[in-house]
Amino acid sequence: MSRTVLLTGFEPFGGLTFNPALEIAKALHGAGIDDLRIHSEILPVTFEGHAARLEKSIRETAPVLVLSLGLYGGEDMIRLERIGLNLADFDLADNAGLKLRSSPIEPSGPAARIATLPCDAIQRALLASGIPARLSNTAGAYLCNATLYSALRICADQSQKPRCGFIHLPYATQQVAAMLIEEKPDELTLISPDSILPSLPLDLMIEAVKIAIRTGLTAQ
Repeated sequence: MSRTVLLTGFEPFGGLTFNPALEIAKALHGAGIDDLRIHSEILPVTFEGHAARLEKSIRETAPVLVLSLGLYGGEDMIRLERIGLNLADFDLADNAGLKLRSSPIEPSGPAARIATLPCDAIQRALLASGIPARLSNTAGAYLCNATLYSALRICADQSQKPRCGFIHLPYATQQVAAMLIEEKPDELTLISPDSILPSLPLDLMIEAVKIAIRTGLTAQ
């Protein structure tokens, strides 16, 4: 009998039309890794109701691992997030138009929660496979961080507690090419002849997520 991995990715946001997190989640939906079966969910980039949506997905799928993906424009490698902060603070409006300043995600929640994925082991496995990856102690203060922070609480509340973590992704290489063709700035990155827009091929990032899932359940 296969075990379920819940993989989440976000819809495009901030004026973009492409999000590698969404594309990877779609590509891996229904895929098998050893005895694991991946179930993907595409999340809206809206703060209101984010925790309820996560809780519903986790309750319905009863996963052994919850892995969320998000885009961080300007990142140059796979970034493994180790900490979710009880903080929502963003000038870039979410897709419902909401902006927040110095707001707690959970007014009575702890200041931070630690991801339960073996991030160190995942980084070693990625590097051994020739995929650049680093550890990070901040997932920001936007929807990516809120998703990690809330998902860790929800997973801890389950009778069978799934491991839980978050991966930030750089732009996809094809995405950067399209942005340069358009020659117009988006809300995230000002594109100019001197801009540096690091990226990774989408197929390589898909392989990185597969490695993270496998290692996330086999490493201690």
